[in-house]
Amino acid sequence: MTAVDSASFDSIRRSVSPHEDVWFLSGPTGPSDSLQHTPVDRQPFTVGRQSGTSMKLQFRTVSGNHAELRLIDGRLVIRDLDSTNGTYVNGSRISEPTIVSDEDLIHFAEAPFRIRRQSPTGMTAGTISENVCDQALALVQFDRLMSQRLVRPHFQPIVTLQGARSIGFEILGRGSVFGLESVGAMFQAAEQLNLEVELSRLLRWEGLRVGREIPDQPTLFVNTHPKEMEDGQSLIDSLSKVRTMASNTKIVLEIHEAAVTDPAFMRRLHASMNDLDIQLAYDDFGAGQARLAELIEARPDFVKFDIGLIRGIDINDVNRMRMLQSLVKMVQDLDIAALAEGIETVEEADACLELGFDLAQGFYYGRPAPA
Repeated sequence: MTAVDSASFDSIRRSVSPHEDVWFLSGPTGPSDSLQHTPVDRQPFTVGRQSGTSMKLQFRTVSGNHAELRLIDGRLVIRDLDSTNGTYVNGSRISEPTIVSDEDLIHFAEAPFRIRRQSPTGMTAGTISENVCDQALALVQFDRLMSQRLVRPHFQPIVTLQGARSIGFEILGRGSVFGLESVGAMFQAAEQLNLEVELSRLLRWEGLRVGREIPDQPTLFVNTHPKEMEDGQSLIDSLSKVRTMASNTKIVLEIHEAAVTDPAFMRRLHASMNDLDIQLAYDDFGAGQARLAELIEARPDFVKFDIGLIRGIDINDVNRMRMLQSLVKMVQDLDIAALAEGIETVEEADACLELGFDLAQGFYYGRPAPA
């Protein structure tokens, strides 16, 4: 980006010629909006929250008259209008008029936009497809999410099947930036940057930081990413830090059954977790290929039966019901609590109770919600 003399910026007043490139701002005009492509078709082109601006934004952090853009000698120049929360070009806050180029990222406070330029022939400069542009925007948004820790922990109840008494919550992450609201979108962006482990630790840390303040100190179930199992000592070190931060909060670490591939490491991890007073749960049991005999190399405190085994369980055939009942009994005979995931109806709840499950989780008992 290049700064422009303020006098030159203020002195030039002209319209866009039909033979010149057309510039666009690609981004959402509100927190829940989809991506829009707004042409910079006025001189000046003003951005802000108040009515009458060329592009009205619905973000609370955007000022009434936040910024303006002008075309000067074929180049697009942006100027901040003394906004409260600033205008940023490629992550740097600007204090004077600045030239922007195709594919630059602009933030009006928290509102992200990508600069796009289209030639008179209709071809976008650089011939960059929509999905690539949107993907690039998501990656820059992910950097902002990580650096500013913009995640919102949600908590889903875990209850006893007999009497539906709450015993704790599973912590589920949500993003606070456009395009990365869901945990799936966050990890998709993290995968492209090889930052899945860092994101998993951020979600765990923020979830416990918020969850430790919930009254009555419920048990909090936190997740791991399979990549965390590749560096066992690093995982153990991270758990030690969250244990210190969370004080005496009751913690259960969930590990996907398919990630349990090294029995020797699992025994070591289990011993370290005992020292840290953290319990262990194997998640999505029945979804992977791990055998129960392998899982009990480091005996967990909980086994969470996969939603695929539970969905429609009330209408399953008799043989499948018997198989599931046998698995539940095998788990319980090892002094492990059997938890049914994904219960959505009273019929599924009744069937799980009949099969002997100890605990339950699902929309029937409560959807994930902020603390």
